[in-house]
Amino acid sequence: MGEIVSDDLADQLVSTCRTAVGDELRSVTYFDENEEEQLYLRGDLEADADLVGFADNERLGFHSQALYEETELGPYQFTMRVFDHGYLTRVIVGDHGAFVTTDAMEMDRFRELASAMGSVLEGE
Repeated sequence: MGEIVSDDLADQLVSTCRTAVGDELRSVTYFDENEEEQLYLRGDLEADADLVGFADNERLGFHSQALYEETELGPYQFTMRVFDHGYLTRVIVGDHGAFVTTDAMEMDRFRELASAMGSVLEGE
């Protein structure tokens, strides 16, 4: 850890996500407009995901966040992507964000996860 994100922020994000979703947590990745860093990968998973590709796709959220800023929907909170074997949750605050992958779990837990991630990212 510590390449593009401080060890303190990395530890806070991982700890917060583990607390929010427990053993269903698969991975935590921090990103900004130019770089990404995987902060956590569960031990039973292989590190063969296209991290750069995932991050490039999630960076589109910087543009989306600006588009949604003045809508009647209210402020952007988080984005969820649903897959056959789990979920990806992305939170962007300002010029940085994080995405988390999880196993399947109850939908209510995603709001808790996104809120906790946003609080940590706002603190930076």
